[in-house]
Amino acid sequence: MVKINGEEVMADGMTVSEYLAQEKLKPETVAVMLGNDIVPKGEYGSVVLSDGDELEVVGFVGGG
Repeated sequence: MVKINGEEVMADGMTVSEYLAQEKLKPETVAVMLGNDIVPKGEYGSVVLSDGDELEVVGFVGGG
């Protein structure tokens, strides 16, 4: 199980890109942290989630 935004999720073996696509999130509108490290957008397709990982996905909101 991977903890994503505080919830246990069955995402072991998925890349960050695969997880974002599953959740219908656009990579250009989110920032992703794995543990204490920010994942560069160019690495979303190569970073594989493993059991015990903690991921935070934060979306950007525009406004004024």
